[in-house]
Amino acid sequence: MTRYALLIEYDGRGFVGWQRQVNGLSVQQVLEAAAAKLNGGAPVASIVAGRTDAGVHAAGQAALIELPGELPPPRVREALNFHMKPHAVVAVTAAIAPEGWNPRFSAIWRHYRYCILNRRARPALAAGQVWHVPQPLDAAAMAEGARYLLGRHDFTSFRASSCQAKSPVRTLDRLEVRREGDLVIVEAGARSFLHHQVRNIVGTLKLVGEGGWAPTRVEAALAAADRRAGGPTAPPDGLCFMAVGYEPDPFAG
Repeated sequence: MTRYALLIEYDGRGFVGWQRQVNGLSVQQVLEAAAAKLNGGAPVASIVAGRTDAGVHAAGQAALIELPGELPPPRVREALNFHMKPHAVVAVTAAIAPEGWNPRFSAIWRHYRYCILNRRARPALAAGQVWHVPQPLDAAAMAEGARYLLGRHDFTSFRASSCQAKSPVRTLDRLEVRREGDLVIVEAGARSFLHHQVRNIVGTLKLVGEGGWAPTRVEAALAAADRRAGGPTAPPDGLCFMAVGYEPDPFAG
């Protein structure tokens, strides 16, 4: 058996998320069904860097599969992409996985991006890819509030009640807010995230941006260590799993 590292992108619309569910089609199901075609129809299991929720997109998801023989990685990529049609899932890169490499546990950082379309008119071209917020947002105030969340903290106030992580403590290495025309973009980076952590942070920062919260209230919400102290959960549409980092990087070169 040969272990292949895959770099995958997908449009989260129409999927119940990465993980297999009984109530709909998952990205995992699409990938594994395609991989089974390369395994004589026998099931192929996958391991992934991050289990994205329904409606969340990915530009740089990483996965691992094992296949018999020694097919060249470009052939594996092309074959998977052929069998994943017409679904909006694509293997961008395939590579031989380093010995002991695990897309989840070998990750040293993860990068998420959240996009808010901040204009009166609803989106047409970007529908399903952004959160449409028609009222004006102060991106500078949002950036000020975001700074209180940087570093190592108990993020209970920004954690889904269904989160199964053993500890609410995480280290947020990057949390930036910027405006690009009608877009307000939030960039978040950490080794790992809690369930709904980014979406809960964005929902909270939106309250700051529209003037309902002072930036300092973000600090108070964090200190409360109580989900009820944080803002609402932003919708999945605007969230994209951008990249995951490894040393060594199986996709380098």
